[in-house]
Amino acid sequence: MQIRTPLLTAITLATAAAVSGQAFASDEIVVYSSRIESLIKPVFDQYTAETGVQIKYITDKEAPLMARLKAEGANTPADMLITVDAGNLWQAEQMGILQPYSSDVIKANIPSQYRSSTDSWTGLSLRARTIVYSTERVNPDELSTYEALADEKWKGRLCLRTSKKVYNQSLTATFIETHGAEKTEQLVRAWVGNLATEPFSDDTALLKAIDAGQCDVGVVNTYYYGRLSQEQTDLKVKIFWPNQQDRGVHVNLSGAGITKNAPNAAAAKKLLEWMTGAQAQHFFASANMEFPASPAAEIDPVVAAWGEFKADSIPVEVAGKRQAEAIRLMDRAGWR
Repeated sequence: MQIRTPLLTAITLATAAAVSGQAFASDEIVVYSSRIESLIKPVFDQYTAETGVQIKYITDKEAPLMARLKAEGANTPADMLITVDAGNLWQAEQMGILQPYSSDVIKANIPSQYRSSTDSWTGLSLRARTIVYSTERVNPDELSTYEALADEKWKGRLCLRTSKKVYNQSLTATFIETHGAEKTEQLVRAWVGNLATEPFSDDTALLKAIDAGQCDVGVVNTYYYGRLSQEQTDLKVKIFWPNQQDRGVHVNLSGAGITKNAPNAAAAKKLLEWMTGAQAQHFFASANMEFPASPAAEIDPVVAAWGEFKADSIPVEVAGKRQAEAIRLMDRAGWR
């Protein structure tokens, strides 16, 4: 599957200001989204085609959007927030910019580990943060767990993305939940000691470094692998599913919640319920080569070809609850 359009830049503040100044009718929903336009517009267009309900949206990075919601307070035009990573969704919940909802539909569609325990948000699509390896220099039989990447045999062969990215903070947070802080810090220090080079700013650069021979193994989100492998068909990198004999692969998500001061909360809830249905789940996840959060939804064939795996059963909101602790630990361990 090809990504249909290039990554789009965020809508300008001038446009955002214009949207916030409008008065929206009851059959319109306003969404703030940190997922880019090319990934959400087709889904919203389908909902409009089915229901007649118009959806207005603003895209930007998650931090500015959450700060905007906080600053707008009761005057916000936004009915829904869509963002990536459970850590960000948990932070939005803690900031008081989301409202809890009651929905038997969402509970039936999405497993509890991918939802807020207070029903303030739900996952919509899943991405595994898993191990990738060079098909030229690594035998997959050498691989087993995240923890095993701390072994001496990987010294000078490991690549990592920066600790400043929430994806790695969430991964480390789940390690703390599983192993405790002391063992996790030992693990992270060993990872840092095995680095072949300084951490990368993004997962795509990391994948290209493995392909080029700069390192042999790394940890990335699966959709980055999906994108690059479609663009670069001779990519000499493959996915490995770690920890299949114990807790499973670390899984995170993109998700959404209804804003605390939503002008059209009832309509936003209907949209959210629709987005957790099997058909919409397939559409939403396939757009970014992700896995549906609903077990009932069909997985995109390209993604399914990576093989089945056992996912970690830890509730993803742990990524938010332990985020601050994870950041401090990574800093102490020298993961920059």
